[in-house]
Amino acid sequence: MTISRVGFGAWAIGGPDWAVGWGKQDDSASIRAIRHAVERGINWIDTAAIYGLGHSEEVVARALAEMPSHERPYVFTKCGQVWDPDDRNSKNRVGRADSIRREVEDSLRRLRVDVIDLYQMHWPAEDGSPLEEYWSALLRLKAEGKVRAIGLSNHDVAQLAAAEVLGHVDTLQPPLSALRRSAISAELPWCDAHGTGVIVYSPMQSGLLSGGFSAERAANLAQDDWRSRHPDFTGDALRRNLIVADAFRAIATRRGVTPATIAIAWVLAMPGVTGAIVGARDPAQVDGWLAGAMITLDDNELAEVASVIHSSGAGEGPIPFGT
Repeated sequence: MTISRVGFGAWAIGGPDWAVGWGKQDDSASIRAIRHAVERGINWIDTAAIYGLGHSEEVVARALAEMPSHERPYVFTKCGQVWDPDDRNSKNRVGRADSIRREVEDSLRRLRVDVIDLYQMHWPAEDGSPLEEYWSALLRLKAEGKVRAIGLSNHDVAQLAAAEVLGHVDTLQPPLSALRRSAISAELPWCDAHGTGVIVYSPMQSGLLSGGFSAERAANLAQDDWRSRHPDFTGDALRRNLIVADAFRAIATRRGVTPATIAIAWVLAMPGVTGAIVGARDPAQVDGWLAGAMITLDDNELAEVASVIHSSGAGEGPIPFGT
């Protein structure tokens, strides 16, 4: 698969009333956003069964339902997080082979597809299942043709290496932004050395680096928006994070683009990154960041960001492109 440098992220469109929801969403706006993204050249969508407890996958299916086959984007989804139907806030990391087999059938049904283009283990299992069990299950699904490619999300180098012994890891999906940089030091070099594609998530750090965030907005996040409970969005951490956002805004002003564009371009400048997953809940949001795939930050701009990260102490992980 040859993918566009940015893909449509479908976490937020899962809706409210689950453990990590983004508050109330408008499904019709979400569908328009997906179709608009595809019209603008984005050729992959990343979702997960847990997003909205299946709702995100269903919205993706509705958005793609009337598209001719030659225009349909690749659809990527994830397994390994299951929930109790009687508790919408439940979220259990399960790696049993029988669970993964059941999950893939559920996702195929919700997505209304015969084959999933990329199937990823969302997180390392916490039910006692060894990595070898769930990675072997994914390898079997690929061999059977139920999925085209398989990957790991939120796994470290030791786990990647253990999986690679059993069968090739096609992709890794780690978090990566100017505020969350840990993957730069270990996972990206490992993937580059082993021919593993990397699609990173949260390049705008869940909106903090979008250019539209402020301390006031953070203070007024709805209670059913997971960000209202996260330390990145409160106190001194929020203050430091917004300093980095201001640095992106300054570069964006000089470039005549949005701060979101610069945040995404920064992530795509990292060696080893194949593509970035970017969320949107309406077509205007897509237009606000799409140019991030089309511009390249120069050495002075990258050094400027590095300096601000260093002086602010924002985020975690190595600071690339510094002096």
